[in-house]
Amino acid sequence: MKLHDTHSVERAVLAQVVQAKSDVAEAADSLLELQRLTDTAGLEIVGQLTQNRLKPDGGTMFGSGKVADLKSLVEAKAADTVIFDNELNAIQSYNLTKALNTRVMDRTEIILEIFARRARSAEAQVQVELARLQFRLSRIMVTEAQQRFKGGIGMKGPGESHLQLRNAPLRRRVAELKKRLEDIRKRQTARDSVKRKWPVVSLVGYTNAGKSTLLNALSGADAYIDDRLFATLDTKTRMAWLNPTRQILLTDTVGFIRHLPHGLVASFRSTLNVAAQADLLMIVVDAAYPRMEDHIAICTATLAEIGARNVPSLLILNKCDCGTAGNAVTHITEKYPQAIPVSARTGYGMPLLKQAIIEELQKCCTLWRLPSAISRI
Repeated sequence: MKLHDTHSVERAVLAQVVQAKSDVAEAADSLLELQRLTDTAGLEIVGQLTQNRLKPDGGTMFGSGKVADLKSLVEAKAADTVIFDNELNAIQSYNLTKALNTRVMDRTEIILEIFARRARSAEAQVQVELARLQFRLSRIMVTEAQQRFKGGIGMKGPGESHLQLRNAPLRRRVAELKKRLEDIRKRQTARDSVKRKWPVVSLVGYTNAGKSTLLNALSGADAYIDDRLFATLDTKTRMAWLNPTRQILLTDTVGFIRHLPHGLVASFRSTLNVAAQADLLMIVVDAAYPRMEDHIAICTATLAEIGARNVPSLLILNKCDCGTAGNAVTHITEKYPQAIPVSARTGYGMPLLKQAIIEELQKCCTLWRLPSAISRI
């Protein structure tokens, strides 16, 4: 590996394989998103390389000629890291690291890196550590030297392998972290079983869609906001008054993203369960984003994965004050007539949003069907 100044900003080259049957626009969008992820992780992008192939090379993702081009680019730009937008397997990662003589990551790994830097609460730190350890175990190469020893005299079957012995501490740590998360889940279940006084409305949506800004606008809170992906990972809950006699508990949690690593979804299940157990979901999307429907589809798929498909929901088109949002909002509201255009930053559409939340909760939430549940000032 190259030596570099530990005080300088790490320099990264981005790489991507676009398969022949892929959506070219979606691939370009994914690469732009990788640029934002890389910036969020604190790396400087110094170059990028894309190859169109019928299918990725099983050994190095790129073909041999393109690997040579990538190596030349890395050397010319004095890059410390190569980040692939595609998911690499253990063999590809090993071969590329060896061929390029530099650190090689993929989209999953850069997301894990961001989560590790942003985790603040004890629960988030456990969740991230678990996801990273499981990722490391999936990337360990099994070479000929690591094959199992044959059983000795009086032994049945193969014995322990070097690989199993070396990874035993990692597996023990994974088991310990899973037990910790299960304990957290049990405590949360016990806490949630206590009769609630107010309906719970959960903000969900693509990362950087403005969920925290909307939380602040509805509740008058001061949750942390940053124009970067995954600005916050921990669940935030605030009280919000919709009118003088109606109040709700408003929650915000980690944002979604395309190709969200399954290990992260599994590790963050106790956090994401906030959405699955809510009375109402507010699916927040960025109205200024050119491919807004892609983000809606990703949110829908992620909600299904965490068991929140059947929770009642409202579609919120945020950032409608941005100049590029007008035509997109018109198009989306034709397809989704119930979608609510708002601007959490300027306050546009907020009265309409509050009324929509009230009407939806009156239909789906048993708490609001009981006179005793009405909170008064």
